[in-house]
Amino acid sequence: MRKVPLGRTGLHVSALCLGTMTFGRQTTAAEAHAQLDRAAEAGIDFIDTAEMYPTNPVMAETVGLSEEIIGEWFASRGGRSGWTVATKIAGAGSKARGGEPITGAAIRRALEASLRRLRCERIELYQFHWPNRGSYHFRQSWTFDPSRQDRAATLAHMVEALETLGALKAEGKIAHFGLSNESAWGMAQWLRLAEAGHGPRPASIQNEYSLLCRLYDTDLAELAVHEDVTLLAFSPLAAGLLSGKYAGDAVPEGSRRAATPDLGGRIAPRVWPAIEAYRAIAAGAGLDPIRMAIAFTLSRPFPVVPIVGATTLAQLEHLLPAADLALSADVQGAIAAAHRAHPMPY
Repeated sequence: MRKVPLGRTGLHVSALCLGTMTFGRQTTAAEAHAQLDRAAEAGIDFIDTAEMYPTNPVMAETVGLSEEIIGEWFASRGGRSGWTVATKIAGAGSKARGGEPITGAAIRRALEASLRRLRCERIELYQFHWPNRGSYHFRQSWTFDPSRQDRAATLAHMVEALETLGALKAEGKIAHFGLSNESAWGMAQWLRLAEAGHGPRPASIQNEYSLLCRLYDTDLAELAVHEDVTLLAFSPLAAGLLSGKYAGDAVPEGSRRAATPDLGGRIAPRVWPAIEAYRAIAAGAGLDPIRMAIAFTLSRPFPVVPIVGATTLAQLEHLLPAADLALSADVQGAIAAAHRAHPMPY
């Protein structure tokens, strides 16, 4: 699998990143290990997890289980050599660490716990799952109100966090730093403060991105191009909606929707015609809709690595060819037209 640069880190990672949020819930440890074996065989060397995983729903008693399963696989395969490992500290209000916000002390505690679970001595990319001040992601953009934020407190928190990350980097426990569910203003401040010498420069931003969710396409895309920040695009299949398995408002047994009926707010009246428009494009071009959706994300004019998650080994096997799929100008044009006809469907 081809490699792509990760921000300005000097690291080059596989064009696809393996997501693991189902490991320990929908995906058993044995199935997860089989997926990891197949991913490695296919050339994937970039894996993303989080202390909060598995999800759907998040439960306090399963916090860290995905990391544990990955750590067990590393141990059974003789170590994690060759893998770029990314994980995250959960933000305020999570089921992890009693819901505490991200602070310098919390970063250190959470990282040490992740290292133990992953059986690693170092994390290549340590990410903040969402900002302390809140986020407009996960359908919160409809009621987003930044006037409630405290700028001074936010900047003081950022400085403290960067200084802690700098210390952890000096100790060899992390290599690089990334953000998730962040905004253009937030990323700009992290970059500014890092360049002022407070700590490591953020290399990446893990936000939702797919044919159905394109909030990233304007301000954040411009920032990413000029500042060499890589988008780690989660849910490139829109939580499975773009696969077509929920067509007709279906709820397949054992699916993500069976556990989360509204798919995190993605089930809305306007989503169904949008899905059909994209599936019609794929059918007309003789393309698999899953592979087309992932290939679209790979084709964007900003640095991007899609995070592909699969409940089963068969699902992972099915999507792998997307890494080498180039969409024609006609398909790209049809996608652009469909996007104009169906903007922000949820």
